Amino acid sequence: MLFLAEIGIEIPEKDLINIFGEFDSHVKILEDNLGVDFVLRGDTLKLSGDDQKIDRAKRVFDELYELSKRGHQITDGDVNYALSIKNPTTDHPLVELDSDVICHTITGKPVKPKTIGQKEYVDTIRNRMITFGVGPAGTGKTYLAMAIAITAFMHEDVERIILTRPAIEAGEKLGFLPGDLQQKIDPYLRPLYDALYQIMGAETFQRNMEKGAIEVAPLAYMRGRTLDNAFIILDEAQNTTPAQMKMFLTRIGFGSKAVITGDLTQKDLAPGAKSGLDVALKVLRNVEEIGVVRLSGKDVVRHPLVQKIVNAYEEYEKKQSAGKIKKDRRRRP
Repeated sequence: MLFLAEIGIEIPEKDLINIFGEFDSHVKILEDNLGVDFVLRGDTLKLSGDDQKIDRAKRVFDELYELSKRGHQITDGDVNYALSIKNPTTDHPLVELDSDVICHTITGKPVKPKTIGQKEYVDTIRNRMITFGVGPAGTGKTYLAMAIAITAFMHEDVERIILTRPAIEAGEKLGFLPGDLQQKIDPYLRPLYDALYQIMGAETFQRNMEKGAIEVAPLAYMRGRTLDNAFIILDEAQNTTPAQMKMFLTRIGFGSKAVITGDLTQKDLAPGAKSGLDVALKVLRNVEEIGVVRLSGKDVVRHPLVQKIVNAYEEYEKKQSAGKIKKDRRRRP
């Protein structure tokens, strides 16, 4: 049985403007998702509807108000995420995420986890020698790892940063591409450069590159080396072979930390080839010192449409996987 209720929440005008967004851009998102009526009377926000929805709505507005009080500029992403976690079974304060600032970009923008999954990922990287971050595009796997690596380097916790990717994309091989080594690998490593420029600045990055304190190279160039006192990031690890992944993991030396990121739904390997990331997750699942964080569509912090696309593909892949299992069962004698 539903009970109608009405409550009032005192929120200063400047914070209400922040919560509702420019030209009330957040209002439709809140109305569509909360299922309650709200009316503004001065600094009082009146909520009316059934009591369960009112309770959820109050928690959402309380959370957004706390963010606004901290000087946070509330975005569509903040509103959508507050709505996604403020339900009867979960209650994770966004304020905790807002307070965990990893570093600042050269323009002064704070870099911090924006979802519960991202917070778990950041904490795992900080506390484990090796961390696997697995999830779709837009979940911040690479960017957050880069931010932690740069912070560790700036604080002299490590002597250098090593960034690497397997150069196997769209069936191309480095030897067949035009130009010298740097020109060959630049297209594959550009996303890593972008993050470095944003957080470290082009001048500082270039200076450290010239000193050898920052190295950006294809995975093949890691062979035969032992990487001590370094923060190493292997990006796009779904495109490694099992042999390449084993080679990489056995390069990690004393005083080093490694983060391996990838999306198992975006493999560019030859049909039927095993992914080194997939194999490593199975082989190393019982090694306690290794952390594994699986991010999902809920952790996508790009445009809301991107999140919908990721969610749709996740649902499709679940159905495909379930269908394959049923077929396999029918084939068994």
